[in-house]
Amino acid sequence: MDILQFLVNGIVMGGIYALIALGFVLIYKASKVLNFAQGELVMVGAFAFLALYNVLPVWLAALISIVLTGFMGFLIEKAILRPLIGEPILSVIMVTLGLSYLMRGVILTVFGPEIKPFPQFVSGSIHIGEVVIPKIYLVGFVVSLAVIAIFIFFFKKTIIGITMRAVADDQVAALSLGVSVEKIFAISWAISAMVATIGGILLGNIFGGINPDISYIGLKVFAVVILGGLDSIAGAIVGGIIIGICESVGGGLLEPIVGGGFKDVIPLIVMLFIMAVKPYGLFGTERIERV
Repeated sequence: MDILQFLVNGIVMGGIYALIALGFVLIYKASKVLNFAQGELVMVGAFAFLALYNVLPVWLAALISIVLTGFMGFLIEKAILRPLIGEPILSVIMVTLGLSYLMRGVILTVFGPEIKPFPQFVSGSIHIGEVVIPKIYLVGFVVSLAVIAIFIFFFKKTIIGITMRAVADDQVAALSLGVSVEKIFAISWAISAMVATIGGILLGNIFGGINPDISYIGLKVFAVVILGGLDSIAGAIVGGIIIGICESVGGGLLEPIVGGGFKDVIPLIVMLFIMAVKPYGLFGTERIERV
């Protein structure tokens, strides 16, 4: 029965991983940039909500924090990354890594390293046989699924979403049709930051408290997108569920044997195994280059 409990917990966490991974995939699809600051965007969003919660109603604090971090993502692309268009992709990646340290440093300076209590939206648990599911887990999973569904609808049915898909498929062709690729890049960063904030708020509720170390969720998200395929939305969803289940079940069964901390490395072990078998991930686009 413990395995069933671990499985349920893994599916819930996997849904949140998938949600955060979608923002990562969105930036990569649009600009081919690996955003190593995605975990820090989750951190900033969670702390922004926490700061606003002290002076505003819960729903308004969540809404404003999502909008503010979305605007921050827009400014990051416009002020920092846009001047790097045409530069080697490694330079852009290193800038995102620098951004991650900058954001983490600011949060540490303002809020400190201590764990801050996070407000709980719901309390109590649901018992299904011997399986106990905290209600906040269910809320987190349902919200993740809802946001993912909205995300997919946005990509497939809205003009901006279709334009973003066009840019992701062929930037040169999109430019020739009059599409503002730079604008799409900025929108991609804004949406990615907003999605990260939602994920940060959900994680804060599940953990009951946050500190700057919540940014390390980015490492697990990186494992998710590598597993699913860097440019695949479906892969981000499937990869998130797989990583969540492997982390929960593997950690629950093996940590008592091998010691604490093993749970945190399971996503990286799964990622390395998949890369050895399928270098482009489960759903990633295989690239064949003529040499």
